[in-house]
Amino acid sequence: MAQDLGADIIDINMGCPARQVTGGLSGSALMRDLDHAMTLVEATVAAANVPVTLKMRLGWDADTLNAPELARRAERAGVAMVTVHGRTRCQFYGGVADWPAIARVREAISIPLVANGDGQSAEDARAMMKASGADAVMIGRGAYGRPWWPGVIAERLDPGSGIAEPDLASEARMVRAHHAGIIGCYGEEHGNRIARKHLGWTIDRLCQRRLVDQASATLWRRRLLSTKDNTSVAAGLAELFKTVEMRRAA
Repeated sequence: MAQDLGADIIDINMGCPARQVTGGLSGSALMRDLDHAMTLVEATVAAANVPVTLKMRLGWDADTLNAPELARRAERAGVAMVTVHGRTRCQFYGGVADWPAIARVREAISIPLVANGDGQSAEDARAMMKASGADAVMIGRGAYGRPWWPGVIAERLDPGSGIAEPDLASEARMVRAHHAGIIGCYGEEHGNRIARKHLGWTIDRLCQRRLVDQASATLWRRRLLSTKDNTSVAAGLAELFKTVEMRRAA
């Protein structure tokens, strides 16, 4: 179905640690039963005419670090690329991602390997690739509130391959376009709920850069994340960035 809707790749996610996902034996719970996991991989590869990729963690817990075995079996089944988050499922997002541990997957496969976990900057990306032997990095939480950030990192690593860091006016346009895109994709009601976390992250990023103080951020969160009127949310976003611009100019 995804292929028929225009997907360029089909990515199987065996990395999600959320309880509501693993409780249904999905996400990283699949790493507890590699034989079962491989039936899903093999069926997907057989059904798809586009590349199939696979994302995983190091394993379920510290006693079952089976990412190299899963990656090796996935490559044999026809998977085109593997991404590894440098934590076990039981770590969730605690502690520090173990980038050197991803190197054991590098030793097990010859297909492209992507390292994931705690990447926030171009410096992180270089360190991740050096420690893991990976060919690329995946930016996850580092892009919260700034979906353009992977493009900025790409540009810093390889000039001409990404985008320059946007100025505030460009950032405002992208945030508003992102909000409109979410509503357009998911509909007024469901899109409104999905957009809230992204708007919250946007406000958090502005706080981190001291473009909005904490008290104002609380008020903006209450205003933008509580209304069900998406037109009002869009107008509020425009007002938020106008306020930030005026504060910068003062």
